[in-house]
Amino acid sequence: MTDMSRRRFLQASVLTAGALALGDVARQALGLMDDRSAAYAADGAKAGEPIKVGILDPLSSPYKTSSIHDVHGATVAVDLFNKKGGVLGRPVSIIEADDASNVQTAIKAANKLIQDDRVDFLMGTFNGEVALTVSEVAKKENKLFMVTGAHITELTGPRCDAHTFVFMPNARMMAGAVAPHIVKAYGTRFYTITADTMDGKSALMAMTEALMAQGGKTAGGFTTPFGTTDFTAALTEAKAAKPNIIILNLYGWDLVHALKAYAQMELAKEKIGVGGMIGGEQIGRPLGYANNAGVWGLIWDPKVNTESSRRFIQGVIDKYNHTPTSRCYLGYAAMTQILEAVQRAGTTDTAAVIKALEGYQFDGLKEGPSYFRAWDHQHVQDVLVGQAYGKELGLGHYKILATVPGETVAGTQDQNTCKL
Repeated sequence: MTDMSRRRFLQASVLTAGALALGDVARQALGLMDDRSAAYAADGAKAGEPIKVGILDPLSSPYKTSSIHDVHGATVAVDLFNKKGGVLGRPVSIIEADDASNVQTAIKAANKLIQDDRVDFLMGTFNGEVALTVSEVAKKENKLFMVTGAHITELTGPRCDAHTFVFMPNARMMAGAVAPHIVKAYGTRFYTITADTMDGKSALMAMTEALMAQGGKTAGGFTTPFGTTDFTAALTEAKAAKPNIIILNLYGWDLVHALKAYAQMELAKEKIGVGGMIGGEQIGRPLGYANNAGVWGLIWDPKVNTESSRRFIQGVIDKYNHTPTSRCYLGYAAMTQILEAVQRAGTTDTAAVIKALEGYQFDGLKEGPSYFRAWDHQHVQDVLVGQAYGKELGLGHYKILATVPGETVAGTQDQNTCKL
């Protein structure tokens, strides 16, 4: 051994011994610890401190019909993890914030959750504008953001970001699943009533494209302000256009009020159907059975008969004494995937958890497989189609017409503009 190589060997031996004596900090400084090990060591230093998830939802806006159910579902998931000892030996806690369907309110709420409350992850939102804004905050602050309610395609398209995952089926997925059943039930001539929001416009574009692919023909359209309560004028113009079907590109209380007006005007007797991209128990319950009607895309339904779905339903009933809605489902299933990814990663480090989510197939509480596509972070999943009934059908307001595999409506990478 040469003098030079001997000196290098002795130096390495001293440094290695010192690293073993000083522990992980010294090992990391010497480059002997990989990123995941370093992150795990940092988590280990936090043993006993809760893993915090900040949930933003429109709790005080026209989308508030069941936004609290997002929190209900997430809370049931957290309770299940905490009863088993938490995640990585740490309890999990939720911190709620109201984004009020307002961009500036959402920015303030997200920054407070990150900077003051020191949350590890963000989830929630419904409005498209709000979701995009929080996505930008998450990127800036290096936080994972799980979108539970927004469906705009921009989130997994031109404005996608590696920090953001979208649990909700996007507008094209929902529209592609429901459009064939709307045409089959009512015919091809459609009239649209659309909320003047990014969400409404996204639904309008997706539904128009999907219906025309089924031979649909537009009879006209009407745009309403967000938060409209009186839909008489819109429905009167729709009736005059003599469509087969009125497509409601609305959600929340806007959709509830529009369906009540549809029932009061007895448009079904005029052989004018109704339907749209998104319905569900969160809409059916405020309406009551008598006012509910139409063919709708459904995110989830309590009649999904899988073991994990039944376990989820019972968990919500036990804690909140109500059958879960789709919003409950989104909160529960999205929270479950965040926490399971933390377990797989062995750390709360953002980059490691993102990697643990990408491409991983999981139980999405539906019949088919669920996974987040690595190239755009869209949750690919079954999309249900349901027909609303004016009477109780066991668990819920809808008869399930179809379960559409997500891969058949999710589109391909060649069709997407996302560049992660």
